[in-house]
Amino acid sequence: MENYQSPQRDAQFVAYELFDFQTHYDKLGFADVSADLVKAIHTEAAKFADNILAPINQVGDQQGCTWSDGSVTTPKGFKEAYQQYVQGGWPSMSHPEAFGGQGLPYSLATSIAEYFSGANHAWAMYPGLSQGCISTILTHGSDTQKNRFLPKLIEGQWSGTMCLTEAHCGSDLGLLRCKAQPNEDGSYAISGTKIFISAGEHDFTDNIVHIVLARLPDAPAGTKGISLFIVPKFNVSEDGEVTDRNGVTCGSIEHKMGINGSATCVINFDNATGYLIGAENRGLNCMFTFMNIARIGTGLEGMAASEAALQGALRYAKDRVQFRSPTQRDGSAAADEIIVHPDVRRMLLTQKAFAEGGRALAYHCMQQVDVLQHAKDPQEQQLAESKLALLTPIVKAFLTETAQEATSYGIQIYGGHGYVSEWGMEQLARDTRISTLYEGTTGIQSLDLLGRKVLASNGELLGIFLAEITSFCDKFDGDELQLRWRDTLLGYTQQWQQLTGQVAKQAATNPDELGAASVDYLMYSGYVTFAYYWLRMAQTASQNIAQGSTEKDFYQGKIETARFYFDRLLPRSQAHAAGITAGAASLMSIGEDMFKA
Repeated sequence: MENYQSPQRDAQFVAYELFDFQTHYDKLGFADVSADLVKAIHTEAAKFADNILAPINQVGDQQGCTWSDGSVTTPKGFKEAYQQYVQGGWPSMSHPEAFGGQGLPYSLATSIAEYFSGANHAWAMYPGLSQGCISTILTHGSDTQKNRFLPKLIEGQWSGTMCLTEAHCGSDLGLLRCKAQPNEDGSYAISGTKIFISAGEHDFTDNIVHIVLARLPDAPAGTKGISLFIVPKFNVSEDGEVTDRNGVTCGSIEHKMGINGSATCVINFDNATGYLIGAENRGLNCMFTFMNIARIGTGLEGMAASEAALQGALRYAKDRVQFRSPTQRDGSAAADEIIVHPDVRRMLLTQKAFAEGGRALAYHCMQQVDVLQHAKDPQEQQLAESKLALLTPIVKAFLTETAQEATSYGIQIYGGHGYVSEWGMEQLARDTRISTLYEGTTGIQSLDLLGRKVLASNGELLGIFLAEITSFCDKFDGDELQLRWRDTLLGYTQQWQQLTGQVAKQAATNPDELGAASVDYLMYSGYVTFAYYWLRMAQTASQNIAQGSTEKDFYQGKIETARFYFDRLLPRSQAHAAGITAGAASLMSIGEDMFKA
């Protein structure tokens, strides 16, 4: 979206008015991270996103990446933008100063990633993958590995990837075949092929550090026999300098529906030198560090796309004239701007509710990551970890599913122009479609939420979050309308618990009940979670108006969007509740041959 404008005002509202990030940072020991500093960083990030990344977004889509003899050339302007990104110090923001980082909070570095993704989704994927690579080595790597790889990764001189998927297995990693053979010097020879590797080969950096899942000889079958390795494109000396080429090559790149400027690669490992991260056969556990960060990042991509769709659609709706409004505003006009028509407003408000509700959920999760990484109280860390465990699959799946609707409405509001490439809306919809797929599809996130997080904890993780909502509602003070919203939310929290108990009971006798209910359960959870944040935002906005704010339109817009959400979007959860309680019979009774026409 060439006309994309980073949503700095709303980011400030969520961070400092809704969640009080200043107190949050002070408590965690970031006294120097003032509101003025954060605003300055956001301003500079917005300049980079709006002026450098957005103008090359459509170029990336039209030109795509090219592959030749194992090398990938990125679209015009992409490499130069990355050089500016590195010169600006953006890759190093949240990483330890000991390895060349700036030591700033995770939430600060991650919040500006929304701007980069909203301006240019395909470009933003390159540095985004590096952050997960860095975090994995920081968390699980040895001191030698950290000293060898982290300084140049953090600086941005090198980039990183995650290599999980193979042609015969997607998310079912227990089936992977990539092999790791021990070498006499303590390293490993990695052999196999990985597919769908985002940023697996490109022309941005001097080296690419792959985080690779592979099997050791005689490893147990399934996920219990997977180990994790660092495998650089170019071998690296002990003092962190590039030496000779490793046995890592790019066999091809995928031709895709969207994000054409992002190189999606087939990577071949031919006795490539690799280094074990963590314990043998515990690779999947270590990889979850990378995957969970990537899942939050993918949720941000969905939210950023909803924001970009809203911006484009709103500009068009204010300018495009079509038909007369039943309540004519200007009798002399042949037609009115389409923003006056109720159905256009329905679509715009849905985009706004998803984008801004998603921003609140994402920032809340970022805040929990800060606590998990920097709090000194173990109980506070444990609470943050519990909240993240529950909310991460919701962030990843709900924010990307709602983005499909938001970007579709972007096309719809433009009408025929939305289907034409030059306006940017059809690219936005194509680019965003991938977000529901990678880092685990919506179905996988739903099984994770319902099975591994809610039921496996006997409802404890859900109970922690519902206790937070209930505590807020018990102290809530607002006008008659907002008190009605509060009561509605409390009713939904009770229903959430009841639905959970019903699924648990059904699944105890028929395991298919869990899978049958899971996606509806996640979507229900997402709608109720958003209701919590919209109630909080409405309260905060009302307080600012009562205090005489000069930004009355901004705050009143929050209240009216909350009204729309409770009236028109939250009730969708009842359809999902019906799906949850319907059981597995209607899904599983049909024979495979009955699917034939």
